[in-house]
Amino acid sequence: MRLLILLLVFPLLACSSSEPNADDDPSLPDFAEITTTSGDWTLSWSDEFETPGLPNEALWNYENGKIRNNEAQFYTTSRRDNARVEDGDLIITARKESWLGQADYTSASVTTRNRNHMTYGRIEIRAQLPTGNGMWPALWMLGENISEVGWPLCGEIDIMEYVGFDPNTIHANIHTRAFNHTQGTNKGDKITVSRPFDGYHVYAVEWFEDRIDFYVDDEPYFRFTKQADYGVEEWPFDAPHYLIMNIAVGGSWGGQQGIDDSIFPQEMRIDYVRVYDAAD
Repeated sequence: MRLLILLLVFPLLACSSSEPNADDDPSLPDFAEITTTSGDWTLSWSDEFETPGLPNEALWNYENGKIRNNEAQFYTTSRRDNARVEDGDLIITARKESWLGQADYTSASVTTRNRNHMTYGRIEIRAQLPTGNGMWPALWMLGENISEVGWPLCGEIDIMEYVGFDPNTIHANIHTRAFNHTQGTNKGDKITVSRPFDGYHVYAVEWFEDRIDFYVDDEPYFRFTKQADYGVEEWPFDAPHYLIMNIAVGGSWGGQQGIDDSIFPQEMRIDYVRVYDAAD
């Protein structure tokens, strides 16, 4: 489905725009207290990206334009140069090219908004990341009610964030009205993954009514826990969220050490997306 090309600018910016802030929040346990994934899940839906061409429009749509975080790219719509299914992968490509006189780079941001949303469960994505200064790929989620309540009250779950100038580090974050990067109160952590641009890794969250656990290759490294006194400003995670997969170029975090124009084009290859419900 081809969407109208719009230039969108959000006053509050989704996806973290600064180094994550993992503080002394009592909701964060010792890593030893986070058990590995139990496997007690029932597949709800998936995309294995087996049909070449554009992403399946029954499952995916696109963000369009210049969106957030002072990023340098223009997100295009239904354009194979930026998002295509090939060789069993969804390939999102960031390119150095002028676009509509509004940007010097193009990329894609594919989403399940108005297609599939999730409330609780396991969300699992197997992907190989781009690399180089200026790259800022992310696998993340926003509340479906963002148009009504805005960001960050809608909630944001960053399953995976990566910035090319820090090439062996994967980040996890959550953002809410009470806890977000614009206030320096966001909750998150990071894990060392050697050269995630050289091979595929599984990035996942397990989302429950009282906690969200973050994993790389089934290794847990961050938990955000709902406290007894939390309301919607601290925990907006009892409502549907949709998935976003994108490569940003530059921006307030990804561009902190500039953009290396010699690296383009850069790809994020996604082998599959699988969404599970709890078995019970």
